Amino acid sequence: MMDESRLASFLRELRRRCPELTVLEAEPMARHCSFRIGGPCDAMLLPASAEEAEAAAALLREEGEKPFLMGNGTNLLITDGPFHRIVLRMGDRFSDVRREGNVLTAQAGISLAQLAVNAAREGLTGLEFAHGIPGSLGGAVSMNAGAYGGEMKDAVASVVYLDEELQLRETTEPAFSYRHSRFSDTDCVILSAALSLVEDDGEAIRERMRTLMERRRASQPLEMPSAGSTFKRPAGGYAAALIDQAGLKGFAVGGAQVSEKHAGFVVNRGGATFDDVLRLMEHIQNAVFARSGILLEPEVKIIRE
Repeated sequence: MMDESRLASFLRELRRRCPELTVLEAEPMARHCSFRIGGPCDAMLLPASAEEAEAAAALLREEGEKPFLMGNGTNLLITDGPFHRIVLRMGDRFSDVRREGNVLTAQAGISLAQLAVNAAREGLTGLEFAHGIPGSLGGAVSMNAGAYGGEMKDAVASVVYLDEELQLRETTEPAFSYRHSRFSDTDCVILSAALSLVEDDGEAIRERMRTLMERRRASQPLEMPSAGSTFKRPAGGYAAALIDQAGLKGFAVGGAQVSEKHAGFVVNRGGATFDDVLRLMEHIQNAVFARSGILLEPEVKIIRE
């Protein structure tokens, strides 16, 4: 945490070294998280290139600080008080894509939806499952995001990243497991990923994407702010079914509610606070455990001050 003087000095030096870098001071995290919850961070940095990301991370290291890394903020629940961190967000400005043969290489900030559309346009199959996942490529690689039987591990061939010593690395072994990779819970900065896909008819690919999207719209509360599936799938069952069986569909704490459409989603029905969501999640865990003996593990990342 930087005091005001150190923060001002850091930002001046950052602008000197990276004059084109977009810097948002005291930026509300709620604007960048799908829950629409989150207080102001000290500063948010939006790099448009690997060089800008590396320079910003290096300067933070010189200050003895670590950046808070995020993509599209679709799996985050962040405190709604002051968030005294420098946020390095790999967003829309960091989203170039190129094709070489059957491999698409994309920068970490591209949304999965746009990446899937790009793949379909190129007549490449293998990312249809990702079209409806509301996250960025970097975040999806980090947590091995998946849906409808597909996961990022099925497509990712290699990842370029800055390691915790800010050395540029490339790996073909991301060590994927369920909602986890070698990058999870580390300070590594994912810069890009290469995805190995298969040629197919573009219209057939788009039809599969439309079918999956219709299933998603029919079953999930996409019209309400949320962070997607709130809890991980437990061994031998489904979190949504366990929550429904505990009679919690529609149950609310303040502005946070168990979705009436899909019990696996906690939604912000309007004005939900960080504490509302936390208390609702704890109530769900207690109720499900009391009924089934299964302790649900959060899939959403909870970020306190």
